[in-house]
Amino acid sequence: MRSVLVLNFSQRSFILTDKCLLLSKNRFIFILYFLKKNLYQNRMKNNPNQKNSLRHVLFGSLIGTTIEFFDFYIYANAAVLVFPQLFFPGSDKTMATLESLATFSIAFLSRPLGSAFFGHYGDKIGRKFTLVAALLTMGISTVTIGFLPSYASIGVLAPLLLMLCRFGQGVGLGGEWGGAVLLAIENAPPHKRAWYGMFPQLGAPIGLLLSGGTFLLLTDSMSNEDFMNYGWRIPFIASSLLVVVGFYIRTKITETPSFENSKNEHEEVKVPFFTLIKEYKNQLIFGTLAAITTFLVFYLMTVFTLSWATSDLGYAKRDFLLIQMFSVLFFAAFIPVSAVVADKIGRRKILIITTIAIAVFGFFFSHFLNSGSIFMVTFFVCLGMSLMGFTYGPLGTFLSELFPTNVRYSGASLTFNLAGILGAAFAPMIAIWLASTYSLTYVGFYLTIAACISLFSLLVISKKEHKF
Repeated sequence: MRSVLVLNFSQRSFILTDKCLLLSKNRFIFILYFLKKNLYQNRMKNNPNQKNSLRHVLFGSLIGTTIEFFDFYIYANAAVLVFPQLFFPGSDKTMATLESLATFSIAFLSRPLGSAFFGHYGDKIGRKFTLVAALLTMGISTVTIGFLPSYASIGVLAPLLLMLCRFGQGVGLGGEWGGAVLLAIENAPPHKRAWYGMFPQLGAPIGLLLSGGTFLLLTDSMSNEDFMNYGWRIPFIASSLLVVVGFYIRTKITETPSFENSKNEHEEVKVPFFTLIKEYKNQLIFGTLAAITTFLVFYLMTVFTLSWATSDLGYAKRDFLLIQMFSVLFFAAFIPVSAVVADKIGRRKILIITTIAIAVFGFFFSHFLNSGSIFMVTFFVCLGMSLMGFTYGPLGTFLSELFPTNVRYSGASLTFNLAGILGAAFAPMIAIWLASTYSLTYVGFYLTIAACISLFSLLVISKKEHKF
């Protein structure tokens, strides 16, 4: 007899049968052929003592976050370079950019919803199924953006549809990040958790390189008119190929040993979110505040500097995209370096040291960016991205270690994505407003104040360690 698994959450209903997963609220039907056979029944049939291979674990955690962040960043590039003209015409240049960046921030508001939803089932059903569902949610939202008509074609409906797709991107990424990190660290030996945990973090710089390189290639190979007419759509539509690859790889991974042990010992809680609020408020609040600087420094170094440098400082878009792509190499390089150091001296210590360095860096923000020297600006962006690598590398492991296995998916995802709201959702808009109203010096103060808040949180957060 065919079994059916019904998952209910608020007004959403997910119905998992042998061949389909139905998301009724938004009237999307995700046709997942043999999903239950590949993702659910296999977990029940597999030997619970069977372990994932190192190759499957690390590549499986890396490929998913690379795809997710590629999708996320191509929107960031388009929000600065394309959407102000195509979806928000009629406004002056600054207002159109602010309106476009407002849609960019929607994903940060929806990410905690994705964290709560996917985290709930990730802690109840398993990491594997949830990771695949999150990947598909993100992928479908991104591909849809590539087919959206502009404001000139359908009027105000165009930006509304754009916002809906951006909302879906946020929900997908909100569920993806926590599961990818847990896939890595719950398979890691205790003395290498930061090292394993940095692999999904590498998805961010790789995704950024791919998105920036794609936009650079397109702007170099076609006229501006062709790029604005159809060229910008290519990365969004082409991301479907990456989603297929990610889906295939994720189906080959078995459940993590930590989750299987938790299930076998009957440690499951009825509603992980309520357990978090009741028993882990300290970790949830201060974990969120500890991570806000990570988000802020990144989006100041990418979205804000790209917008400000090309619109107000006179840099060509192509030149500044090259600077940013070069700086991402430093971001990527210092993620594994920070992981090695974190495994030696501790995750908390490396984050404290880096946060202090970021606070100092904020005082030199205007000095470097306003220097008028391409060398100084490049050094400035590379230094900022190096600091980003140091704080981002061990962050996933640090946040995951704050929570026990039965609420770890929900806890790590919520702290990370709530920090995204506070540290990044409105960061580009706030920074543009500060720079326009006052000066770039105040953007640096903004970063320094956030770093001080994160430093305080790192010092007072609960130091209790949970078993894996």
